Formats: sequence, structure tokens, C-alpha cells
Amino acid sequence: MGSALPLGEPVPADGSFPPGTTIDAATPFGVYLHVPFCRVRCGYCDFNTYTSDELRGARQDQYADTLLREVALARGVLERTGPLRPASTVFFGGGTPTLLPPGDLGRMLEGVRGAFGIAEGAEVTVEANPDTVTDAVAAELAASGVTRLSIGMQSAVPHVLAALDRTHDPANVRTAVAAARAAGLDVSVDLIYGAPGESLDDWRASLDTAISLAPDHVSAYALIIEDGTKLARQIRRGEVPAPDDDLQADMYELADELLAAAGFDWYEVSNWSRGVHQRSQHNLAYWQGTDWWGFGPGAHSHVAGVRFWNVKHPAAYAQRLSVGESPAAAREVPDVEARTLENVLLRTRIREGLPVSELLGEGRRAVAALIADGLVDGPTALHGRIVLTLRGRLLADAVVRALTE
Repeated sequence: MGSALPLGEPVPADGSFPPGTTIDAATPFGVYLHVPFCRVRCGYCDFNTYTSDELRGARQDQYADTLLREVALARGVLERTGPLRPASTVFFGGGTPTLLPPGDLGRMLEGVRGAFGIAEGAEVTVEANPDTVTDAVAAELAASGVTRLSIGMQSAVPHVLAALDRTHDPANVRTAVAAARAAGLDVSVDLIYGAPGESLDDWRASLDTAISLAPDHVSAYALIIEDGTKLARQIRRGEVPAPDDDLQADMYELADELLAAAGFDWYEVSNWSRGVHQRSQHNLAYWQGTDWWGFGPGAHSHVAGVRFWNVKHPAAYAQRLSVGESPAAAREVPDVEARTLENVLLRTRIREGLPVSELLGEGRRAVAALIADGLVDGPTALHGRIVLTLRGRLLADAVVRALTE
């Protein structure tokens, strides 16, 4: 059900920002809509999601109406703070958003449009379990204004899916992609590598299958073992092996090699697209540190330098909104040191990199050694930007430490 929320200062019941908060009308504004429902809890998952057996006091069929109350509250908060901006991106994540009827997702999107407007050409993404996508579902999503489907493929190999507790039929990934294409939607597929028992050949098979689907975008994430998950308990008891760092590195290099050969360019450490216009604009907003409001239980937001996050449980979230109160659990305004660290952490992950001018003294002095170690591209650094090499992407955390010490 997700990791613990961070600590922070209380948020007023009406959700107002701290005095003196100023919104920059030129900063893009993204919207994230969290749908916390899943049919089955995957053993590796640490997201704020719930199966029907775990929920008490919250109803899936009332969820859209509940979330729309937060949308209305957010409009009031933003109107009191500065100019309203149309949403430049909208992202339905979870959980499994497509467990809700397409009509509910459409109503939520219409609520966003009515509250803030949606910019012309905005990217509107829905995450989907392959088993939930039919021709009719894809067509209805497209008709409501969705432009992009992000399909949770994870693997093409049955025993790997089983190790991850993924229950979808691998054949349904191709069916879901075909349905999305028929509806005129862009397509992304999400993969995970390093599952217990997964070999390099297994991973190659998944990459080959993903490439054969001809998506616009591929995300490939190394499996991370999160405390409190079923998989973490299985590893602790010795029932399954922990991920092998060296094997995961080999898997990453294979992904980069095969995807590049198929015409995909990396633009973030774990993401590849067929071109600039196929990049996930919503996720780029996170990495570039622009503004977004996250709606739903446990969702995090960042607006005008203020970070805030909602209560986690859907029942607590619904209860607060039912009496007209903000569902925000707490907030913080990070100081200069925290913002500098975060800026380096996020922007070194993307292809455009980080301006050297934004590094502090010690960080700038570390650049030469990082170039010598083959972690940072030398010619690009000489032109004023820190961009990771392939080796640097594998050791991104070490690069960040060197640039921020």
C-alpha cells in the first residue's frame, strides 16, 4: 500500500498556499490523476494501490466524483494564488486506471478541462493493464480526449511475469497495442528487468517482443526491492534470489543496444522514444522541475516551489473532501540546498543534461574526474552541459554524489 508519507508542516483546511507564494504563468502546469485500484497486488509493488479486499470505506464506483471534488478545490486554491494555467499534460496513473469505466476517466478529464482548460496539443496519457484494453475501451478513451496509452507489459516471458505476480495474458499486450492504434492513440510499453529467475535470454525475448509491437515509446526499469513488499519478504526468507547488479547492468546495456538499433533514442535513463515528439512530456515535467498537481490519495504535487502530498488511504481522502476540506496531509518548501541536490539528481538523468553553471564549486571541480572515468561526455561538458555516457547512466547515483558533495 505504498511507503510512508514524508513529514511536513500542516496544510490549511482550504488548501491555501503559504503567504507570498507566486505562480509563474510561463511555467508549464501538469496534472496527475491517481487511480488507486488493482485487481491483484504485484509482489514488487510499493505504490499506493489497493485491491478490493484491502479497501474499507471507499467505493470504486464513487471514485471519479470524489476526485472531481479535489479538482474543484484546486481551482479555488490556484485562483487565489495567481493566474490559472491550462494543463499542458494530463496523466492517469495507478494502480490500474482502466479498471474504472472509460466514462469515469472521461468525466475526470472533462473536470480538469472545465477547471483549468487543457492546452492545445496536450499529451493525455492513461496507464493500462493489457487485459483491460479492448477496441471499445480504446475508442472511448480516444473520444474523451486521451492521446496516449501506456501499457504495462513488464515481460513477454510467462515465468518472469509469474515471479512479478503479474496476471495478464502476454498475448493481450499485442491486442491492446492494436486496439490503441486502431483508435489513433500513441503507444508506450513498460518493461521491468531483473526479476527473480530472469536470464539475459529471457530479457532479450521481452525486448524483441516489445520492439516487434512498433510502439512509439519504451520504458525499461530495473527491478528495485522495496521494504514491506511481498518480494522483499520472499528474498529475506531465502525463497527467491535478490536481483544481481551485474546482470541488471548487462540487461540495461542490451536494452540500449537493441532499442537504438530499432530506431529508439534514449532521452532519460530508463526511457527511449522514436523521436522528440514521442517522449513522455508529462514525465519530463517531473525531471525538469516544472509545476504539477497530483490528484488522488497519496498523490504528490509541486506548485510554485511548494511541495504537498495527500493522505494515503482512499477512505480518508474521500472523508476530507466530503466535508469540503483539502486532502493534503502536509507540505514543505525545500531550501536552496535541497533544491540544488534535487536539480542535479533529476536533470542529470535526461539527455539534455544539466548546465555546468548550476553546479556549486565542489561539483564543478568534480566534472574533470567524471569525464576521465568515462561517466560524463567530455565534448558536451566543455560546451557547458553535464550529459551521462552509457557507463554514466549505469552509475548515475555515483555521478550525482560526485556533483553534490
